[in-house]
Amino acid sequence: MDTVDLIIKSSMEFYNDLKADENGRYRSWEHCYSHFIKARESKEVDYDYLSLQLAFYLASWGMYRGSSFLLQKDYRVHVPVVKELLNKKYDALAGIECAAFKEESNQKLLQDINSFLEKYYDKIRHEVKEQEIKNQLSYTLITKILMGTLGCVPAYDRYFIAGIKNQKVATGNYNLNSIMQLVEFYERNSKRLEPVREKMEVEGMPYPQMKMLDMGFWQVGFDLDTNKGIKTAH
Repeated sequence: MDTVDLIIKSSMEFYNDLKADENGRYRSWEHCYSHFIKARESKEVDYDYLSLQLAFYLASWGMYRGSSFLLQKDYRVHVPVVKELLNKKYDALAGIECAAFKEESNQKLLQDINSFLEKYYDKIRHEVKEQEIKNQLSYTLITKILMGTLGCVPAYDRYFIAGIKNQKVATGNYNLNSIMQLVEFYERNSKRLEPVREKMEVEGMPYPQMKMLDMGFWQVGFDLDTNKGIKTAH
């Protein structure tokens, strides 16, 4: 099975499992993403409610574990982030197609929001820890926020990284180079991927292309970890 067939199979498996459970934890992404997309078009925005959606989505996706600095804050800590994410400036990133990332203006927008999120949460992290912190803020947190609110990049967590490295599609480090490698992969195989992705929807809205890659490679990494028969590439 080539990588494209594997991503189609794996993303559909993830999607079907998600849809089979009306109240499954991974539905939290659908709730968060759909509310943020709709809010971009709304004249009245409930920042408090969106902050709660973001917080619960992050909790569902493992970002509120015992060691997390976010555990020491209430959901309203996300309000400034919600306001920034809903800035019209970032409209181009909402549900962005992979091809659009070839435009330097969109690459710059991604770098801008990365920088904002990193500075904002790093400051809070230092306040919570009350000691010198040598390690960098987790890109897992930044990318999960971007996936949950804009759907513009995959969540670079353990399983997703294992999946892309196993299939030799992109580097495991979250940066523009890695994103562009994913863009190239999707563009090169769009004729096979698009008919499948177009069947995936939430609240009448299509799943973003990056979400399909997110699900597919995450499932590959998950299957590797639980020894379900996929051998590590050499």
